[in-house]
Amino acid sequence: MLRILVVEDDSQLAVTIKYLVEDNPRYRVVAVAADADGAIAAAEEHEPDLVLLDLHLANATTGFSVAVRLNDLGVPCLFVSGKAPGFPMPDLALGCLMKPFTAEDVHRSLATAEDLLRGRGTVRPKLPDNLTIYEQQDQAPPIEPGFIPSKRSLRTRLEHWIAAQQH
Repeated sequence: MLRILVVEDDSQLAVTIKYLVEDNPRYRVVAVAADADGAIAAAEEHEPDLVLLDLHLANATTGFSVAVRLNDLGVPCLFVSGKAPGFPMPDLALGCLMKPFTAEDVHRSLATAEDLLRGRGTVRPKLPDNLTIYEQQDQAPPIEPGFIPSKRSLRTRLEHWIAAQQH
């Protein structure tokens, strides 16, 4: 059974997501949180296998800061958002499910996330159109001697995403 934490500041949507998740007996919602502090406390208490994480949370917090802290705890996330980041963040999440979504979108997204978590090659015939899976970097490209590759830091990526939200 996949134990899931739902982090969503809209209480009606959180209840709907919980209902949709638990519609499948293979999944169980262990807790629901509305902000960063509640999400981290719930993750530490319940040790979920996966977090469905909204990017805009209560109390002026974001899902990005939660994802960073959950990553430190070894808990994988699947972003759930009305507006996805403009670039993939495989170091923070498995992917992003865009709102609005249907029950079938949630079920297929969870099945795909479960496949990724269990190390199975995805055998799903069709991913939902509103689900983006972030490709994991298994190995770095060959590096020329003397070349130091640059990688945009998490802070830089977040600054770019925040700037895009303001326009």
